[in-house]
Amino acid sequence: TVLAETAGELSAEKQEFWAQQLNKLIETDQSPEMRRLAVRAASRMEVPSAMPIIERGLDDGSLKVRMEACRALGRRPGDDAARMLVATIGTDTDLDVKHAAMEALAQHDSPISRDALKIALADRNPATRNLAMESLRDVTGENYGDDPQVWIAALNGEPTEEVTPRFADRIRDIF
Repeated sequence: TVLAETAGELSAEKQEFWAQQLNKLIETDQSPEMRRLAVRAASRMEVPSAMPIIERGLDDGSLKVRMEACRALGRRPGDDAARMLVATIGTDTDLDVKHAAMEALAQHDSPISRDALKIALADRNPATRNLAMESLRDVTGENYGDDPQVWIAALNGEPTEEVTPRFADRIRDIF
């Protein structure tokens, strides 16, 4: 757990060393918790060799490892991370993992994330639609309420009025 929290503070040379160790660990360790911690540590590293560890986490048999990989990709800058999250939404069969990917997309302000979240607005699951709207609020800085159709119109460039945030939403943003 210490490495998972402090990996970003290590020198590039030490990060490279630990990335190699974590790569071995994620390939061979039977413990989902150890694999999850390996992904978490890799997410804090800046060396390129850390990214394959996170990618392997997306394909792990453990739900909690895949969810950690989604959170890790939310912390990674760039369109590649956003594309991997979108692919996870489209391919993973577990709703919790898909939702973790959607939450992570909220940290990527890009057309890739906006388009994926716009598609999620049409999902049959109300929790998925609500999460898509919440993530879009974070990505866009806009609030078009709780109607997915209004969000779709706004994302399509149609004139749409923002909704005044509810008291509960304003309090949530403070904390």
